[in-house]
Amino acid sequence: MSANHILVVDDEVGIRELLSEILRDEGYGVRLAENAQAARLARQEMRPDLVLLDIWMPDTDGITLLKEWAGSGLLTMPVIMMSGHGTIDSAVEATRIGARDFLEKPVSLPKLLATVSKALAAGRALPRPGGLALSQFGRSRVAQELRQRLDQVSRLRTPVLLVGEPGCGFEVAARHLHQPQTPWVAPEGSGWLSANPFGPLNEARDGLLFVAELSSLNRQEQRGLAQVVGKLEKFNTRLVCAASGPMSRLVQDGSFDATLFHQLSGLTIRVPSLSEHPEDVPELAASLLNALAEANEAPFRSLAVSAQNALRQLDWRGNLPVLRNAIKTLALTTAAPEIGADDVARVAKEFGLVAQDSPQAGTALPLDLPLREARELFERQYFLHHIRRENGNMSRVADRVGLERTHLYRKLKQLGIRPPGRS
Repeated sequence: MSANHILVVDDEVGIRELLSEILRDEGYGVRLAENAQAARLARQEMRPDLVLLDIWMPDTDGITLLKEWAGSGLLTMPVIMMSGHGTIDSAVEATRIGARDFLEKPVSLPKLLATVSKALAAGRALPRPGGLALSQFGRSRVAQELRQRLDQVSRLRTPVLLVGEPGCGFEVAARHLHQPQTPWVAPEGSGWLSANPFGPLNEARDGLLFVAELSSLNRQEQRGLAQVVGKLEKFNTRLVCAASGPMSRLVQDGSFDATLFHQLSGLTIRVPSLSEHPEDVPELAASLLNALAEANEAPFRSLAVSAQNALRQLDWRGNLPVLRNAIKTLALTTAAPEIGADDVARVAKEFGLVAQDSPQAGTALPLDLPLREARELFERQYFLHHIRRENGNMSRVADRVGLERTHLYRKLKQLGIRPPGRS
């Protein structure tokens, strides 16, 4: 008997019952949903191994439901679309969103079983749930602008360089550029670039190859990456690289090959840190809680309004990895089903997190430093505070601190602060 569970979504009771009978005879567990709303509820309660989803339904059509799941990070299982009025356009649209296959009604028994078996096999190769989708980054202007920029270049084959702070979400942004039903390759470490640069490139043929951190590559690895860049067109592969280090400085001092950097930075997109959109932290936290529960790594927890406000006010230095660990700790150590402000305060103390406007936020200001060093340290904290407060809007920062923008940028450069939107 198979342990696979299949969710069948169709508004016609006769088709639901027929599919249920056939699949149960084959040993599958089956759950039925008569419309999109019932399917949403079923998906919240379980992660099926496969969904058979009708396109034409009275409340919400299947394409729209598929988009909802893809946008909320819930499309972690293969989906087969079904339609008695199937068109090529519907099949293409469903595949673009992330559907695995398409069946026309009436469905023959051999075709149904073969398609289900193939989709389940493909589903076993999918990553297990637990990650974030870019759509879960929030609704702030900063998050929306990032999605818009990535969407604008998603269909191109040009290499993309993502820049930002460590932990800001490079892989989440890179996955947003990845086209469904194509290879995604993100090798561990960087040693492969010197040992076997064409191995991962071949695996990523017709898909996307992600290189996690440019600033740490040694000269031999840079040469390997240059070889990869030269073969991208041949392998029809898109290259996405990330850099949290000072690339311009590394190029200037000769630590990073200038020609390679110019090849990679022709299309550069900055991924914002959490400090630039703290209003999105509660939504991110809720998504992480749901992902942990779905992956069976923690019991399901909800966030009280007081907890959401407390999370929003914290200085999330370290970005997503710190947020993820703090949320997991909350999910595993909170006694009640609902996480409250006291729980957040307890975990914040354990992680050394303080409120963004707290005098202790960031690095404490030692009073035994020489005046010049203490003043520079204060100025760094001062300008970083105002950049966070204005969500990276440098015009508003200039008005707030009383400096003309040219003088502001010059001051930030002296302090080693990279303004949002500049690499």
